Amino acid sequence: MNTRTILIVDDSAAMRSMLVAIVEPLCDYRIVEASSGFEALRLLPREQIDLILTDVNMPDINGLELISYLRNNPNYCQIPVFIISTESSLKDMEKGKQLGADEYVVKPFDPVQLQHLIKTYLDPVP
Repeated sequence: MNTRTILIVDDSAAMRSMLVAIVEPLCDYRIVEASSGFEALRLLPREQIDLILTDVNMPDINGLELISYLRNNPNYCQIPVFIISTESSLKDMEKGKQLGADEYVVKPFDPVQLQHLIKTYLDPVP
């Protein structure tokens, strides 16, 4: 079985570290990190990404712009994307979902719940 790759996109090094710490115990996944939406776009052609966890508020290309790009690109439109953000209003969540986010996780969140969501998308029951 091929190792699945998760791309973590967040301008906060502390948040990226926390997300890595949440994903690592799942064992089956390789983790790639990007500190901005722009860096994520540069990584996409070089990596086989299976799931993206992205923040919304980032410099240069924000998470919503990243999702919009992914959903409009035939090479990346099928990649599941989770928004992980402090933006918790219904309006923010609806906008994320309308742009194509598969899940919208509000910070602070339950790490076990995030692990479960990741496994649901990457290891579907046959």
